[in-house]
Formats: sequence, C-alpha cells, structure tokens
Amino acid sequence: MTSRIPHRGTRGWFAAAGCILLLCACKGDSPPEARVRPEVPEPPAEACQATSGDPGTVTLHRLNRAEYDATVRDLLGDTSHPARDFPTDDHGYGFDNIADVLSLSPLLMEKYAAAAEKLVEEAWVRPGATPRVCELDPTAPEPCAREILSRFARRAWRRPVTEEEVDRLLRFLPLAKQHGDPPEAGVKLALRSVLLSPHFLFRVEKDPDPSSTEPHRLTAFELASRLSYFLWSSMPDEALLQAAEQGQLGTHQELEAQVRRMLADPKAQALVANFAGQWLFTRALDSAEPDRTLYGAFNEPLRQAMRRETELVFQEFITGDHKLRDLLDAPFTYVNDPLAAHYGLPPPGTGDAFQRVDLTAHPERRGVLGHGSLLTVTSNPDRTSPVQRGVWVLEQLLCSAPPPPPPNVENLPPAVSPDMTMKERMALHRTLPQCQGCHLLMDPLGLAMENYDPIGRWRTKEVSGAPVDATGDLPDGTVLAGAEQMRRFVKDDPKLPACLTEHLLTYALGRGLSEDEQCAVREIAATAEASGGRLGDYILAIVLNDFFTSRRGGKEAQTP
Repeated sequence: MTSRIPHRGTRGWFAAAGCILLLCACKGDSPPEARVRPEVPEPPAEACQATSGDPGTVTLHRLNRAEYDATVRDLLGDTSHPARDFPTDDHGYGFDNIADVLSLSPLLMEKYAAAAEKLVEEAWVRPGATPRVCELDPTAPEPCAREILSRFARRAWRRPVTEEEVDRLLRFLPLAKQHGDPPEAGVKLALRSVLLSPHFLFRVEKDPDPSSTEPHRLTAFELASRLSYFLWSSMPDEALLQAAEQGQLGTHQELEAQVRRMLADPKAQALVANFAGQWLFTRALDSAEPDRTLYGAFNEPLRQAMRRETELVFQEFITGDHKLRDLLDAPFTYVNDPLAAHYGLPPPGTGDAFQRVDLTAHPERRGVLGHGSLLTVTSNPDRTSPVQRGVWVLEQLLCSAPPPPPPNVENLPPAVSPDMTMKERMALHRTLPQCQGCHLLMDPLGLAMENYDPIGRWRTKEVSGAPVDATGDLPDGTVLAGAEQMRRFVKDDPKLPACLTEHLLTYALGRGLSEDEQCAVREIAATAEASGGRLGDYILAIVLNDFFTSRRGGKEAQTP
C-alpha cells in the first residue's frame, strides 16, 4: 500500500471525485459532538517563510469547572468539587476551556458567591488549612489579618499583590467591628472577596497597549499561569510562583525544567482527564447507552473499565518513552479481568485491578482504535456506525473533518435482505448523489473497523448473521483490509503530527486557531518530531514557542 490520504494542498483528486463541500449533504449517522474547524488549505512553504510570527491574543479566560475545582483544591485543600453545582461549560473547538465561549451568567455569579462563602468557612476550621497562618489578636488584629490576606491573595491571584490591594481587603475589619462582629468575621469576608475577584475567577493577561498588534512576551506570572493551567488545569504551585518571582522563566532551560517537573507530578493527571478526555472522547462514555436487548453485556463496571483503560494508556504516554503517534498502535494496554474477558484476552488474574498487558499476540487490540471506549462512543445504540468512526479519525487524527450534514437528509437505508452487510448498506447509501462526496472518505476508514461491534467486542459476524466485511475502499483504489491496515494508513499520514499539534495547541492556549496560524502549527510539529515525537516533546515544543510565551493586543482589552 503506497497511497495516502493526500495533503491539504494536494486534494484536487478528492474535489474532482465528488466536490466534497457541495455534495456532503447526506447524514448517514449522527457524527460525534466534539468537532474541530473544517479542513483548511495547507499553506505553501514560502507562505510560512514570510509569516510575521503573530502569536495572537486570548480573550480574558474564565476558569472552567475543572479548573475551578483543581484551583480550590490546591489553594484551600478542598476536594469537594464545588463546581459540580455550576452551570455546564460551553465547548468550542472540541474543548471546554476555550475562553471565547466561557461566559459569566448571573446564575454562575450566584454560584460563585455561595461557593466562596462555604469554601472560606470550611477552610477556616480545617486543621492545617492555609488561610490561618497566624492567630488574630482581638485587640490588634491588623498585623495578622494583613499577613493572612497578603499571602492568600498572592496565591489566589497567582501574582504579587500590592500594599494598596491588601489595604482595600483590610477595610472589612472595621466593617465587621461596626456590626459588632469579631475580627475573624472581617477577615473571612475579605477572603471571600478574594475568591470573587476577577483576578481569581479569570486568568488575567494584560497588554501594555491593548490596541497594539505588536507582540510582547507575557509577564513571568502570566506565563506561569498559562503553564500550570495547561499541564495541571490548576494554579501555579509555590515552586513555579517563586521561579516567576525570581525571573527564572525567561530561558528555555528553566521552562523545560519546569515542564518536566510538572509532567512528573500527579497533578498532570489533569491532561488525561481534561485534554485526552475530550480529544479521545472518553468523556462521551457517560452518555453511551447501547441497546440492552442486543448488547446486554454492557454495564456500568464495563463502562468504567473502558474509560480507565484509555486513561491509563494515555497516562503512560505523559512521561513514558513512547512516540505520540504510537497511540495508534501501542503494543500494550491496561485491563482488569472483566475487560479482558470482554475483549477475548487472557484475564490477568487481578480481579477488578488493572494490569498492564502485552498485546504482541493480540494485534487487534493495539492502540486507541482498539479500545472499547472509543468504539462504543462512535457507535449507534443498536449497530456500528462506520460514519461516526470514520469522522472521528478524520477530525481527531487528521484534522480533515467534513462539514456537518445539512438538515432533512436521508439516513442509512434499512437492509433489503437479512444477510446484507454493513458495507453493502453503506454502498447503497452512496448511490444517492447527495451522499457520495463525504462518504467516499469517511466510509472506508469506518468500515475497516467493522470487526468491532458497538461495544468494542471482536466479531466475525454481524447481528444478522452475515459475515463481517471489514474492507474499506478508498477513492484511489487503495483497499484497507481491516483495522490493522487502517491504523498503519493513518499513522503514516503526513498530516498526523500537525493535527496532534493543533489539538494540543488549541487546548494549551484555550482558543481556536485560524488559517493564518497553520505555519506555526507545522513549525511546532516539526520541532516535536525532531526531538523524538513523544507527548512531552510536543508539549515542550508548544511551551517554548512564541505562540505560548507571547501575545499581542487586540480589539478586546484585558480589563478585569
């Protein structure tokens, strides 16, 4: 097999085959919800050489629910996940940390106020809680109150605080006295006001000249916050804050040291939950409801086991020596006994505990495309969906997503005979003129995974009893015979590194990328691949790039 899904700039064959943008008028199946921007033309090399290196700007970034919970955990030691009571965050570009869509409603502000009061009250009486760094003297409370508030605000606002800011917080002391309350009541009110400040609820990055489009480097504290919310979804720890205070984040060596330290920290689990959870769709498992009549083997323990498998595999990629693209065919996975039995693998004999297992003798389970989590969320409740599986590969791995189908289009037709295979039904579907364009590329990728049933079990026959036909025929005549060939086909696609970078960079910056920024994406991807191609290499290439360390002004000033 020598052919590939062509480069963005060499897709003329595809346009000629079906005029994808105009003919993609057929639904077939509902695609997954998370989507990235449609494919854009790949910039020519000469265009990238002439690029200005504009790092762009980011809208004032409100903490999303995951970031709020992680921040109060690290700030106050609170593990009650108060943000579960907050309204659900909106998504953009496949992620829920996109600043442009993270609005602040009156309802959310009420939730913030209630959470702040509860957090402060509980932290005040919790042994060893950070706010109470000294004992208030009822007759002269100001020295201790100043110490408490200045320390707390520095950490909560993720930057040094000025004397003027601390003085304003101290005004709650005489206010409490006027109402006959003890000094601690005033201090607690001040602590609540810190948690309701825009400097806590938002990640503030200021432009010296908000109207200027001239790039400038982030301050050390802004950079520390960008880094910590990228890798930990949380506030900078003391080591990172001190590095910022001492001006140590200005060199690549120090930034690299911080990245490697932070990736080795258990808090990097946030990358698994928040980045991989959305990129690999494991979060969508919560809403998966396979037909219990046909797929009664799917139950809650299996749902959790599928999710855990993908999390553990991705977690190993955070600090392991695996190339990021090896996620497609990693020769290992993590299973417990029930999940191994579901997959037809030898049970590790660990009961519900997960065990790393070698897949040399079971190539059908290699890589994330063999995970029950992904196979389940890209299926319909009662049958597989080659369309959803194909769209997932195109969107999440190759950034070549077709446009969403228009309304009022035909769905997959019913089988005209009991032994009709899915491939034959899809072929019938493509005979409709309005369906041909998009399905020419989606269907072969999804059909090559037909040996996996809607809950990820290996099968050789469909529900109807018809033998599975897991071959996908690409428009250029290439035949993908099964999942293994499809994995190799996608892994070898030259668009894969840039697409991985695009997803990771979108998450790191908390904003979508424009067509003009594809040069930076390609540059970062090339740097990461040249450094070894591991997840850590991609992260480091992003953090050291001007796109991450700089910004410019724009139409909307950062005015908390």
